[in-house]
Amino acid sequence: MKVLIVDDDPDVVEALTLAFDLLQPQCAVFEAHSGESAVKIFYRERPDLVVLDIMLPDMDGYQVLHRIRHVSDVPVIMLTVKEEEIDKVRALGIGADDYIVKPFGVLELLARIKAIQRRLGMRPEVTESAPLVCGDLRIDLVERQVSVADREVKLTPTEYGVLVCLARDAGRVVTSKTLLTSVWGPEYGDDLNCLKVCIQRLRGKLEKDHSRRGYIVTERGVGYRLVTPD
Repeated sequence: MKVLIVDDDPDVVEALTLAFDLLQPQCAVFEAHSGESAVKIFYRERPDLVVLDIMLPDMDGYQVLHRIRHVSDVPVIMLTVKEEEIDKVRALGIGADDYIVKPFGVLELLARIKAIQRRLGMRPEVTESAPLVCGDLRIDLVERQVSVADREVKLTPTEYGVLVCLARDAGRVVTSKTLLTSVWGPEYGDDLNCLKVCIQRLRGKLEKDHSRRGYIVTERGVGYRLVTPD
């Protein structure tokens, strides 16, 4: 696995690089200390995971994430000293997979990376070749492809996992805790922000007509339900 670490603090980069060398020696680690260099290295190396600081000397981490998301759904973990809820929501809304506030323990970060790796390796059990269908929404479990009215929909592994969980119980409420523990892992069982932002991104990708009820219905205080749109 290739990992790109982006931070203008050499101590942080050194600590993370050392941690990967010791705990995940099979990883090839690349370092960047600015947004511009991060984008260049990303295009050249096409890493499997990006650990990205928000506060960078040229373009900030949000801008770098925008550039990455134009071409790739690679998992991205944002690093920042900011603790405000709006910063976390903004990062997740742009497409970050996770968010960790400095100062943090290296073991905590690696645990979050392992959670993302579980999501990447997650393959819903396929007991038959028939796709999951809800109205014009079609999920091919074998090819891991999603389409709406024959329009292909590109999803991140996290978004795909949430959609499959909802589709397997289409018409029934799936609790927020069930979605979080099934897709993110048990350590994320109470992190409603991750789920809310993911649902928002899913709706934006699945639903073009926002004047009518869409595929994903919110059951306030409980969870979400996948339905055929009005």
